[in-house]
Amino acid sequence: MALSRLLLLFMVASELRDAETKPIEFVCNKGARQAINIVAELESALSECYGSTTLSTPVQLPCNELHVASWENKSDQEKRGDIVASLKLLVESVKVFKAQSQPGCAASLLQRLENNINNYLLILTHLQLSGPAVSPGLSCVPRSTQSLSTVLLNYNQLISGKLERFVINLEDRCNSN
Repeated sequence: MALSRLLLLFMVASELRDAETKPIEFVCNKGARQAINIVAELESALSECYGSTTLSTPVQLPCNELHVASWENKSDQEKRGDIVASLKLLVESVKVFKAQSQPGCAASLLQRLENNINNYLLILTHLQLSGPAVSPGLSCVPRSTQSLSTVLLNYNQLISGKLERFVINLEDRCNSN
């Protein structure tokens, strides 16, 4: 079991290293995108955290709602800014919780979540987009929860919703690289 997790970690790290070296590879390689999304693994590990699924302080949730018509009218820079703002909101909230909490199962999962969010932020902020730079801005009024499973669900919805739709829209650049 430990060996298989180590192998999985190595595979994700190698995929991520490629994506970090050239963020467009993240766009062009669906396998790399699937490998970096560890939400299912975190949800599985959460099931082993008996009594640790309720957090002692609330965590702010990312803006994961996707209104297709308004989303399609945004520039690539605005879409990235929306996603980056949501990821930053979540990662900062996770950091605040970790600073106030005791080590344990939930804190360990949140550390892994924080690392995963930072990987996405690194890729997104280094992705070359045409057009004027746009400051990241939230597209919703953030909600909060004390449920770790709700945090993971909302994070997964952001990654598999807005982020995936954004990346698929950029896939036309893959043939030109």
